[in-house]
Amino acid sequence: MNWYYGAMLIVANWKAYVETREEAKKLFALAKRLVVAVRRVKIVLAPSAAHLGLLAPGNRSKVMFASQDMSDTTVSAATGEVTGGTLHNLGVDYVILGHSERRARGESDALIAEKVRRALVNGLTPILCVGERARDEDAQYLILLKQQITSVFSVLAPKERLEVVVAYEPVWAIGKHAGDAPSPQDIGEMVLYIRKVLSEFLPGKSAAKATVLYGGSVEAGNIRAIAGGSGVDGFLVGHASADASQFTALVKALI
Repeated sequence: MNWYYGAMLIVANWKAYVETREEAKKLFALAKRLVVAVRRVKIVLAPSAAHLGLLAPGNRSKVMFASQDMSDTTVSAATGEVTGGTLHNLGVDYVILGHSERRARGESDALIAEKVRRALVNGLTPILCVGERARDEDAQYLILLKQQITSVFSVLAPKERLEVVVAYEPVWAIGKHAGDAPSPQDIGEMVLYIRKVLSEFLPGKSAAKATVLYGGSVEAGNIRAIAGGSGVDGFLVGHASADASQFTALVKALI
C-alpha cells in the first residue's frame, strides 16, 4: 500500500499503562478528535478489558476497539475468561492475539491458532502478532516467523484466512527508542517475506492485499519514514499510544 493514497491502520495497545477511567476517557476523546483531523488514519484502541466495558458499548464514533487478548473458550465454567462472544456483544471489532508478551507467558502456537479461529467465528478480526526474539546469522528467525504464521493459517478455511491481520513485531525492538527500530528497508524486507509466506495460503494476489502492520519502537520521529518506505499498512503501537502528547505527535506525523 502507498500510504499517500490509503489510510494507515493505527492500533493503540494501551497494555496496562492506563488505570483510571478518567484517563481512559480522555484518551478516547483524543482518538475521536485525531481520527477526524487526520484523514489518512484509522484508529483502533485496545484498552484493558475493564476499560473496554466502559468505552466500547454504544460507541458511534469512527474510532474502533480491539481487545488485548481473548479466551480460547466459549460459554462454559471458565472463571476469569473473556470470550469472543462477550467481546462481539460489547461492540469490539478486533482482537490482538499472539502478542510477544502473551507468548512469553507460555502461549503456544496451537493455543493462538485456536483463539484466532474462535475470534473469526464470533465476527472479530484477529490481529496475529508474529516476530523473532533475536536475529541470528543463519536466519533461523525466518523459520520461526514462518512457523508462527503457518500454525494459524493452516487450520483456517480459505475465506477465514482473508480476514486475518498480521502484525510483525520483532521482540528485540519493542519498548526501545526510534533509533533502535529496524530501518524502513529492513522492515520492508520482512513485510515482503511475510507476504511470501501468506501466498502459500491466500489465492492469487490476495497476499499482496493482506493487511500487515509493524510494531516495535514506533515514535513520531520514525513513523512517517517507516510508513513511506516499508510497505506496511499500519502500526501496532504500545507505550506511546497511552501518552496523549506522544500519540498526538505520532498520528499527526502521518499528515
